Amino acid sequence: MCLPARNSARTRKPRRPLWSVTRTRSFPVVSDQRPLRILIACDTYPPDVNGAAVFCFRLATAMSKRGHEVHIVAARTENGPSLVEHRPEATVHRVHSHRAPTHESYRLCLPVTANRTLAKVIDEIKPDVVHIQCHYMIGQAAEKQATKRGLRLIATNHFIPENLEPFLPFPQWFNNIVSKNSWRDMGKIMGRAAVVTTPTPLAAAEMRNRAGLKHVLALSNGINSANYELQPGEVIEHPEHPVIVFAGRLAVEKNVDVLIRALSRLRGEKAPHLHLVGEGEQRPKLEKLAADLGVSDRVHFLGFVDDATLREQYLMADVFCQPGTAELQSLVTLEALSASKPVVLANALALPHLVDDGVNGYLFTPGDDADLAAKLSAILELPEAERLAMGEAGHVKALHHGEAKTMDAFEDLYRGAPAEKYLSQA
Repeated sequence: MCLPARNSARTRKPRRPLWSVTRTRSFPVVSDQRPLRILIACDTYPPDVNGAAVFCFRLATAMSKRGHEVHIVAARTENGPSLVEHRPEATVHRVHSHRAPTHESYRLCLPVTANRTLAKVIDEIKPDVVHIQCHYMIGQAAEKQATKRGLRLIATNHFIPENLEPFLPFPQWFNNIVSKNSWRDMGKIMGRAAVVTTPTPLAAAEMRNRAGLKHVLALSNGINSANYELQPGEVIEHPEHPVIVFAGRLAVEKNVDVLIRALSRLRGEKAPHLHLVGEGEQRPKLEKLAADLGVSDRVHFLGFVDDATLREQYLMADVFCQPGTAELQSLVTLEALSASKPVVLANALALPHLVDDGVNGYLFTPGDDADLAAKLSAILELPEAERLAMGEAGHVKALHHGEAKTMDAFEDLYRGAPAEKYLSQA
């Protein structure tokens, strides 16, 4: 993660409509079919484990397989000078970074370092297109250097400023100011791009309303559902008890405590067990909560796992739960749907787009563990055939978010296609 842009509240000039400014600018168009040189600037990239990092990795992998030359600029994940990594999917330019004092894994990049690195990389590789994934330090530096050189710029947002609040040592009134100014900075920086995207229509609406961006294209992160489907002859061992699965960071905004409280309400001879896949700063508190509620024997902390193990967890699950309230799409939910599993999701931000209530799962009132327990129980108590049918309905919904369709769209946008082409299809 990178530091927010400098507070822009001090400017006294009235803001112009951001999108109308960008529409008057012209960008280079690569109309032929020659391979592109693509620069993706992101604040997080593997080995980081989060939705934005996974998306950037999949984007780089897809573009590389299509014959394009891909470069990534991202924060270095440990101390040390800036360096270059040569990975199968891309050349990764790591920016010297510092550990965030309030978070175990976030890294902070100083503006001068980010700008110096981006200027050097852009001048060396001469990309056809620059694709930023955030409006913080690396994204801001990439926008600045690309704009200065007249390069085609695409901007994608995976983040809402309020996600920062649990890690800021400030009172709420001050956090509100930080968030407001961060939204404003998002509009100013991403408003200079040729095309602005975000994964869901709800996220696009937030950006229009709060960042002042007139046109934001809702373009799914995409999922390759075939990777999570049970293969012919494949057998996944299932324990005697029902299994609820959560996958993601054990962070404040994921509200895993609500899920553990809901689990404690589900008793009986074959009470369900909860499998938590992921790590995070909340793990000690969650372990204590499980012990205090007397469900430690039914809450299994699996930590970080490889892709094969994560897939097995989805296929083993009777139901998948995402209680987070700050999801702009939720790739893990798309993965669970691809594995044909019913889902129970918080009725917040973009998650409602992934549920047809009572068809492929249920929405629950955020923070209400009693409501969550009732929705989980409603699925677990279904006859097996009905639960399987609910899972199949979820699989159909996941197919609407096909990864190939997403990658086709980004490749087209990289070559110069206008946002209107896809806005008209939304």
